[in-house]
Amino acid sequence: MEEDTDFRLRSSSLCFITDHVGFHGTIKSSPCDFVVIEIDEQGQLVNKATDETVCMIRKAVPEPDNFTNTKKTKLDLQNLPLEEGSKQEVGTLAVCSDEDQNRQPGLEKEDTISDGTSKGEEGKADVLDSLLAEKTNDLLNQFACDTKEKWNSKTEVIGPSPEFSLGRILDKNRRAILHSAVRQKFPFLVTVGKSNEIVVKPNLEYKELCHLVSEEEAFDFFRYLDAKKEKSTFTFKPDTNKEHRKAVHHFVNKKFGNLVETKSFPVRNCNADNPSMITVRFREKIHKHRKRSLPEFQERKAIYTAFTLRKENLEMFEAVGVLAIKLGVIPSDFSYAGLKDKKAITYQSMVVRKVTPERLKNIEKEIEKKRMNLFNIRSADDFLRLGQLKGNHFDIVIRNLRNQKNDSANLRERILEAIENVKNKGFVNYYGPQRFGMGRKVHTDQIGLALLKSEMVKSVKLFLTPEDLDDPVNRAKKYFLQTEDARGTLSLLPEFRVRERALLESLHRFGVTEDGCTQAWFSFPHPMRVFYVHAYGSRVWNEAVSYRLATYGSRVVEGDLVCLDEDVDENVPNTKVRLVTKEEEAANTYAIRQVVLPVLGHSIQYPENRVGPWFQDALRRDGLQTCRFRVPALKLNVPGCYRQILKHPHNLSYQLMEEQDIDGKTEGPHTDGATLSLSISFDLDASCYATVCLREVMKHDF
Repeated sequence: MEEDTDFRLRSSSLCFITDHVGFHGTIKSSPCDFVVIEIDEQGQLVNKATDETVCMIRKAVPEPDNFTNTKKTKLDLQNLPLEEGSKQEVGTLAVCSDEDQNRQPGLEKEDTISDGTSKGEEGKADVLDSLLAEKTNDLLNQFACDTKEKWNSKTEVIGPSPEFSLGRILDKNRRAILHSAVRQKFPFLVTVGKSNEIVVKPNLEYKELCHLVSEEEAFDFFRYLDAKKEKSTFTFKPDTNKEHRKAVHHFVNKKFGNLVETKSFPVRNCNADNPSMITVRFREKIHKHRKRSLPEFQERKAIYTAFTLRKENLEMFEAVGVLAIKLGVIPSDFSYAGLKDKKAITYQSMVVRKVTPERLKNIEKEIEKKRMNLFNIRSADDFLRLGQLKGNHFDIVIRNLRNQKNDSANLRERILEAIENVKNKGFVNYYGPQRFGMGRKVHTDQIGLALLKSEMVKSVKLFLTPEDLDDPVNRAKKYFLQTEDARGTLSLLPEFRVRERALLESLHRFGVTEDGCTQAWFSFPHPMRVFYVHAYGSRVWNEAVSYRLATYGSRVVEGDLVCLDEDVDENVPNTKVRLVTKEEEAANTYAIRQVVLPVLGHSIQYPENRVGPWFQDALRRDGLQTCRFRVPALKLNVPGCYRQILKHPHNLSYQLMEEQDIDGKTEGPHTDGATLSLSISFDLDASCYATVCLREVMKHDF
């Protein structure tokens, strides 16, 4: 596997900070040999907390509910109820609010759009008459007629779109009314504000939609969009062509996905061949900063339930996917403070939205067969944020201990020397191999690089690249790369592969194009999308710190970046970082433990010595010399931060144990028929890796 060889070459180039010899051994022989317990912000192990523990979660504005988000997997849409207003006679176009649905059939609905002369439009026309001078109003009508005539002609318009100015209008409220009035009367036009001036232009998106649906539907759809009536829906005419419906879905979600969401519903009691109607509805808004009465506040307050998740030999995102299915929510409804290892037993805090403690307790027995357990279930005030933890506690057993090659020293002495050395001097704070997907053909940093370069199709294909294994998962991935048949791949892929299935559901809907693959990434929650971009930054950081130590060693030199805060547990913010001066270098003002390096982003500064140009060369090598570390298409914004190049384990304790060798094989100075194992426990700050600490102890790459 060429890619994995390259990864191992990069990993082996990482350096050490201590000078002891080290030893060999086997970690993660089984999940129970590697136990990870999260330490919360109060310094308490999360598996020790009681149900009465108060959930201390930072206040933050909650994410939008995203009810029935079309950018999520099929699971997200299956519980979307079809409003009664959509169960209309075939061939009608309707926009109705929830309140309208309770009215008796046959009664006039003021907000229903059925033709171009509804009461709503007449009202908008009156507004234009009252707000615009007669001459301006006439010129606006003429501009609208000219626009339609040019569109209906066979001659393609060349050059910039024509514009018509309504003039400068100082009153803000009057401008807002005019914007809406023009768009309601002429949905094929758009209005643009330039300072206090309103400029009218042709609506090119309207023209594009007219190639997919009738002009009547396009007219009514854009009036519906401009009205922005909460809880209202719009339904296109029934359609028997599945590919055509997919094109309409794609257009609406691409152009207006932040505002509305779509879903197809079959038309009942219809003789046509499987017709379906596309229904559009506005996404729910986040209500914030608005003062409300106490009863109203309590009614609207979101439900959050905190709990401790114990999982064994299970990837975290897979665990979240299973919980989401069992609870009938989406993966983005779960929040957590940090990612945890797969091949381990891990305990971590989580919070889920829209689920009561009672409902969560109901699935406890059901998920035990999935190697998961839930503890300390209680109500919470808000969600968790990444990095909202003090660190992690590790209980690790290293088995089959032996000396390095050609080392004949006493093994026990080598082990004790190594542990004490790292305990006192620390270790290079590399990102661990599990962050990059150790042992895989494609690593997470490669996917992150493709995302930063907006290579969406490439990023999806990298994500779905199979390993050299003959099992159902890899056979399905191989089939997809050969055929790009998302639907067929779904039929081959096992149900437990939640992430892959979510991605393929979206690809089936939107297609394997740049736009379709962009939409497919939204089937993942934001922390998962940004994880891959961060992985690329982590890989560059690892290489940068190796270059820094190889160039300057443990000296703090002019142009280094240092953190002035001695008690930093996580990534360092901008405000606590400064450059080392020539005078400070000469006076040995700072220690190597205070030196930090930037983790790539748009708001960081680089060291002003040889390390700064190294970063620029690394970005140029990867084609990111102009990268701003924003991916607007995926709503990813990476400001960057700083990371200390050295860290120390805390509360370290260890014990050597003799274990009977089942095979009767012994290496080194062991007692007959026994091998040495090391039981070691320690705490690490947030974002530090136990495997990296053990690498420094053992002087051995895993």
